[in-house]
Amino acid sequence: MSHGVLRGDHHVHSTFSDDAVSTLEENVAAAVAAGLDTVRLVDHVRQSTTWVTEYLAAVRALRMPDGLTVLTGVEAKILDASGALDIPALPAGIDRILIADHQFPGEDGPLGPTAVRERIAAGWAADDVLDQFVGAVVATMYRHPGNQLAHCFSILPKIGLSEEQLGAERLREWARAAAATGTLVEVNEKWACPGPDALAALRDAGAEVVASTDSHVATDVGRYSRILPLLDGVEVTG
Repeated sequence: MSHGVLRGDHHVHSTFSDDAVSTLEENVAAAVAAGLDTVRLVDHVRQSTTWVTEYLAAVRALRMPDGLTVLTGVEAKILDASGALDIPALPAGIDRILIADHQFPGEDGPLGPTAVRERIAAGWAADDVLDQFVGAVVATMYRHPGNQLAHCFSILPKIGLSEEQLGAERLREWARAAAATGTLVEVNEKWACPGPDALAALRDAGAEVVASTDSHVATDVGRYSRILPLLDGVEVTG
């Protein structure tokens, strides 16, 4: 199939993120060079972040090329099982919050992968871990509707689990929540997730999928390879 979602890149980092090397201007130029229709400029935030107004002003000051839609976003991790996000008060102008599983959403706050692995080794059942994780992502979508899931399920291999262990029922709950809340779900080039079963669940639920490179350097913008086999055979809404 021809994957129309690949005409966009909905997760592109700039030097407003401390781990990226390309400027907003360089990313926009790279999107044009890649022949994209849409690019979402995204940077990492925490509750302590103070530069979002400056970032928005810098985006507004860009020369916007004809034929390219430039969108904005900030990426924030899920903090806990209730769906709280590590995010500051946001000014008007941010199109989407990118909801990220950078750490595991524990009952009382985020847990690093090592802590989760230790708890699993001590007897925390995989099914209970997955129930808590999916429940937290669903809670976040309902608590912060109309946003975007970033590299969802990327945390699972880090804690010794996999998407294959999620099963149809959890994926169905997750996908239906995305559709009900108007949450975009990105299929992420950097982390090659979510996988075909999750994408099929999103299709069946009528949720909207977008493509992203999660680029931290402009030469990666709009350049897809790892997600092509994930999309093959799965007609997604984009």
